[in-house]
Amino acid sequence: MAVDGFVWGLTLVGLLGVLFVDLMFVARRPHEPSLRESAIWVSVYVGMALLFGLGVWATSGAAYAGQFYVGWLTEYSLSIDNLFVFVIILSRFAVPRQYQQKVLLVGIVLALIMRGGFIAAGAAIISQFVWVFYLFGAFLLYTAIKFARQGETDMGDYKENAAIRISRRVLPISRKLDGAHLTTIGPRGHRIFTPLVIVMIALGTTDLVFALDSIPAIFGLTREPYLVFTANVFALMGLRQLYFLLGGLLARLKYLSIGLAVVLGFIGAKLILEALHDNNVPFINGGEPIDAIPAIPIWLSLAVILGSLAVTTALSLHSSRRDRLREAAPAEVRR
Repeated sequence: MAVDGFVWGLTLVGLLGVLFVDLMFVARRPHEPSLRESAIWVSVYVGMALLFGLGVWATSGAAYAGQFYVGWLTEYSLSIDNLFVFVIILSRFAVPRQYQQKVLLVGIVLALIMRGGFIAAGAAIISQFVWVFYLFGAFLLYTAIKFARQGETDMGDYKENAAIRISRRVLPISRKLDGAHLTTIGPRGHRIFTPLVIVMIALGTTDLVFALDSIPAIFGLTREPYLVFTANVFALMGLRQLYFLLGGLLARLKYLSIGLAVVLGFIGAKLILEALHDNNVPFINGGEPIDAIPAIPIWLSLAVILGSLAVTTALSLHSSRRDRLREAAPAEVRR
């Protein structure tokens, strides 16, 4: 897939323009969005991703469009797991609901910038060393096992990372919030940062930790840096609205980690198979590719991802409904 500098530049300008409009909308009127407003924004971002995929189809063919759609869906589903941690962070720092939009948006922008560097590094490594797919595949299999074992996320699962601890020591931070402002006047009359800055750093750096498994996962679906980057951007851009749209539904997705484990395990196995198919590691098959290993088609990847998420979501909602009915039943019936 040949993408010249002009197309890259045009894409970046367009995406930055969308984010700028979004930021101005939030900054103009800090508030807690309604379900209707959140649903509209999520629909807009999903629609933009679908239209972008059609543009890829028209300019580069169905194969690359399929890679974009599968990559975007994978990143979007993995981003939902981020929301559990976002809920914990915003609760831990006691950020009022009306200010959470701004904090989430800036945190997501920071995450996009850091992911861009991560994607560029990953693309450079892959172009030089095919054997890195063995490492990516093994890491995703390990992550899949960890996802399957972790169960539900709770408040005790979150620990502040090094970036947050350093920011607390280095930056002058006020004890209290000052509305949605990032700075305020301190006791000595100097301008200092509010705790919202720490929250934004927490959201951005925590997302980068999640990128350690999501970036290798999407490279297992497409090796095109342009598709990897745009799929990540479209997955993250609507994450803020999705946070408010899902709301209490997040707590009911108790089997989501199992579905994500299946997705990551499948992609990890796919990466290892592709690495064997293109093998050049001397101690594996004498450094020769293993042509007998079949390539996994993109439609199968899409079927596994959609099927895993659909089944685990349905089981989660059914289990939550059953638990609510059991709790609502009289004590003698429960016995």
